[in-house]
Amino acid sequence: MLEPADADALRQINDVSVDQYPEFAPIEVDYDHPEIEDLPQATEETLAENIDLGGLDPGAEIGITAGSRGVQDMPTMLAAIVEYLDDRGFEPFVFPAMGSHGGATAEGQREMLESLDVTPESMGCEVRSSMAVEPVGTTTDGRTVYVSTDALAADAVILANRIKPHTDFNGEIESGLCKIAVVGLGKQRGAETMHKSALDRSYEEAILERADIIFENAPVIGGVGMIENAHDHAAHVEAVPVDRIFEREPELQERAKQYLPMLPAEDLDVLIIDEIGKNISGTGMDTNVVGRFRMFGEEEPDTPSYDRIYVRSITDASHGNGVGMGIADMVSQAVIDELELTDMYINALTGGEPARADIPLIAPSDELALQLVVAATGVRDPGDLRVARIENTMEVDRALVSEPVADELRDAPSVSVGELRSLEFEGETLSPLGLGAE
Repeated sequence: MLEPADADALRQINDVSVDQYPEFAPIEVDYDHPEIEDLPQATEETLAENIDLGGLDPGAEIGITAGSRGVQDMPTMLAAIVEYLDDRGFEPFVFPAMGSHGGATAEGQREMLESLDVTPESMGCEVRSSMAVEPVGTTTDGRTVYVSTDALAADAVILANRIKPHTDFNGEIESGLCKIAVVGLGKQRGAETMHKSALDRSYEEAILERADIIFENAPVIGGVGMIENAHDHAAHVEAVPVDRIFEREPELQERAKQYLPMLPAEDLDVLIIDEIGKNISGTGMDTNVVGRFRMFGEEEPDTPSYDRIYVRSITDASHGNGVGMGIADMVSQAVIDELELTDMYINALTGGEPARADIPLIAPSDELALQLVVAATGVRDPGDLRVARIENTMEVDRALVSEPVADELRDAPSVSVGELRSLEFEGETLSPLGLGAE
């Protein structure tokens, strides 16, 4: 058992007190992004326009992929796909397509879907969960390509996924339809072999080659991609036939990058993240938002530049999988208390970067964390600290920022800045994050 650090001894490191921190102001960013008013209708229209179901017999079983991310409108889109297929006399079912998440077990992945409101009741169809896979081909570097047995047994498969910048690499195709085909349909075995190949070659090359093999040897007929706006709602939904995915996905990826929400401050001494989790990002926190990949073979981005990151908790939906905590510099004792090491290690090793499961410096309390982190910033006067606090990396349109940052943002376009106030604590724990620029 890892014993907590001696808080009294740690307090002797410096003479800093949280009372010396600057005051904080709530900010709100008004992103001018589109939003689909009627997502079920938009989903039905794009399916009717782009996915040919004419070659399927009545009653044909059609599998629909469901990932592990907390995409707010994804359950609505999935249910709309199910209803569209059901209305045309087919037998749709939903199945988890999430690599090694959920502890790489069928029940763990079913539980993850339930936590994301993807259930037989909400979908209106069966949810099938199995980790069984079968080989469907071999890559040029001699590695086996795997596909879910449930997917191969279906008469057709429709890929469904959010299209967004990936948290491990940059390329024309990042996180989207090709990735859920390779990592999602491949289950734990497919995800592991892909990530190992990517470490030897490149992520984009590994994904594209495997996707090509899967499209040739599995009954994938197309996919439905969703692009989110900065408020986590669908800005665009588009069905793409399988023979156009390689052509169309890079175009959708470019559009998704235009909608990626970022904090309006690119330079911080400390970023406080209240929660990380698998339902937020595959890496627990979105690496594009925090400006850190910590991925073997990948260059670190120049911006944003956040000197230190402190993480306070893991989401309930992650079931103790704290992967991504290794990207942070400091975590709370609460994070350690919530850890399920087996799930986290399986996920980190499958993803090819064990460093993301490293345990950073553990702070016994929030108050002590804010005292200690000053020693690792190089800032002489705590009153000058540039700090931001966010709920998670999916919700960066609202934040608390310290006075030096707030002063810079008061004249920034599309940013509202509220009144300054002192940091509030309940004992030694930060009070719940009050957001908005009221």
